[in-house]
Amino acid sequence: MSFSLQLEGKRVLVSGGTKGVGAAVVATLLSAGARVITSARSIPASPVDGVSYVAADLMSAEGCKQFAAAAQAQLGGIDIVVNVVGGSSAPPGGFAALSDDVWADEINLNLMSAVRLDRALLPQMLAQGSGVIVHVTSIQHRLPLPESTTAYAAAKAALSTYSKSLSKEVTPKGVRVVRVSPGWVETEAAVEFAQRLADEAGTDYEGGKEIIMRGLGGIPLGRPARPQEVADLIAFLVSPRAGSISGTEYTIDGGTVPTA
Repeated sequence: MSFSLQLEGKRVLVSGGTKGVGAAVVATLLSAGARVITSARSIPASPVDGVSYVAADLMSAEGCKQFAAAAQAQLGGIDIVVNVVGGSSAPPGGFAALSDDVWADEINLNLMSAVRLDRALLPQMLAQGSGVIVHVTSIQHRLPLPESTTAYAAAKAALSTYSKSLSKEVTPKGVRVVRVSPGWVETEAAVEFAQRLADEAGTDYEGGKEIIMRGLGGIPLGRPARPQEVADLIAFLVSPRAGSISGTEYTIDGGTVPTA
């Protein structure tokens, strides 16, 4: 018996869907029959057939408003929101290296982009009495690295708390809210980072990966997660197959976080 995700025709918005986990989510939901719109700072040179793209800077309130309005206009409404966009450009150096501007950038990208998109799209989802929202958080909110991820980790912790509160508010009204918390994922950016560490240490790419895994305290699985693995988890969670799941956080980190 085939295992259909029952996503045919679903109207899906994915933030940050041109690279890494976001691109894998877009491709997976598209292959499941969903209608997908996604955002990027600029439209990719080689767009995926069947995907609608909106050039928008989600670090700004105006960019989020523009993206949400385009989604409503092009799809006629939204059934599923997957907030993937995130990341960090904070400098190393611990707390003293984090200026007010750096803090604002980290919070705008990793927290407020999701808050603003939800605020724009939730009223329509509540009016139709159904919908799913996934917020991609990070194990960094439980396992921060003070040398480089303090602001990012704090923003993701806020996103996780916000998501839990939102789930309590809107789940009784038909909209499920779920969190997915990846560990180290072997995205394009992660590959570049590992290679840079390898070059600095005079080793190869696998050696660079080992440096990262040691910095995380080890990954029992022995490797980072793959973007497709995270996308597969998200695809199940947004599907009717997961219809009784809301308010919870799913960690996908190969066992990195050492506590339950």
